Amino acid sequence: MIAALDVAYGDARAATACVLFESWGLEHPSAEHTAMLDVPGDYVPGRFFERELPCLLDLLDGLDAAPDIIVVDGYVWLGGTERPGLGAHLFEALGRRIPVVGVAKNPFAGAVEAAPLLRGDSERPLFVSAAGMAVDEALHAIATMHGPYRIPTLLRRVDQLARQRLAEEK
Repeated sequence: MIAALDVAYGDARAATACVLFESWGLEHPSAEHTAMLDVPGDYVPGRFFERELPCLLDLLDGLDAAPDIIVVDGYVWLGGTERPGLGAHLFEALGRRIPVVGVAKNPFAGAVEAAPLLRGDSERPLFVSAAGMAVDEALHAIATMHGPYRIPTLLRRVDQLARQRLAEEK
């Protein structure tokens, strides 16, 4: 099972969403989950993982079974393997047992481990990085995800689900 995760933030609360799917090319998830958590601190540049990681771990702890692969919105590596991003911190927190694929929407200057991926008619690439699996394999997986647009259908869905859950809490 593959899990795509995303977090949406309000003033004091964070909504974490997860869509589960069995193969990369599917249009619809097999399950959806959300969780709410108090925002674990202020955003600190360069320390984003400290804010988002507790949210991701909280939701993952609530699943019936651990996924085989996790996809996060963001980078796994920010500057080679010496500078871990959110995905690398998640990979470590899970004992290096579950591969983590990062899909970032914006370039990051030092992220040399991230491979650009053009999808649909977009001229702006996504940036794919990974821990626990080869970047080429992760790139191929994201390229084969369902949807004609830059953002794959299920990654768009997990983003919408997190935002919807946050809106419901207001």
